[in-house]
Amino acid sequence: MTHPIISDLEKRHTAKHYDAAKRISDHDLNVIYEAMRLSPSSINSQPWKFIVIESDQAKQRFHDSFANMFQFNQKHAKTASHIVLFAHKTNYTRDDYAHVIDTDIKNGRTQSENREQAFGAFAFVDMNTDEQGNNATWTKAQTYIALGNTMHAAARLGIDSTPMEGVDAQLLGEIFAKELDGYVCDVALALGYHDSAEDYNAKLPKSRLDAEQVIQVL
Repeated sequence: MTHPIISDLEKRHTAKHYDAAKRISDHDLNVIYEAMRLSPSSINSQPWKFIVIESDQAKQRFHDSFANMFQFNQKHAKTASHIVLFAHKTNYTRDDYAHVIDTDIKNGRTQSENREQAFGAFAFVDMNTDEQGNNATWTKAQTYIALGNTMHAAARLGIDSTPMEGVDAQLLGEIFAKELDGYVCDVALALGYHDSAEDYNAKLPKSRLDAEQVIQVL
């Protein structure tokens, strides 16, 4: 099949080694940031926060978060051009959704007289919230939508990426406590350009199950 989308996905791979000398341009970074911001989420909840690690100081802090586990991902902390912490709110509330609705009103998506009616969609949040007010399973799922969207945007720009569930959420919460402000990071994304000499995965053929095994059309 020949199509730009398919070409993007066929070329992308999970980078195993990055070239520390190569940095993503500001123009491309802005495209990636906007792609993250425009990512879809259930009822347009946007229960996320994206922490971009760019400076050497921030990279050292991220490097330190691997003190206890997942050391195989530690190398990306200082060699990738940028790291993004994809964090989600564990107790998404009506007040959080009110901010979304008020933004919709400001942007003309919702009429001000329909503000209370717009809260009807919040019933879906209630369905995914336990007695303690925790809805982390639902908000985390939304964040993975943004993760996938960002990875494809990066591929479109010719930027390599490495999704990392191998991060220490607890230690990240301590080291980046101010920035996360109660949000939880269970997955991060390394972005940059692979080291052509060291990244063995770049040389391997793409392998996926056949379409007949995973797609059923009724």
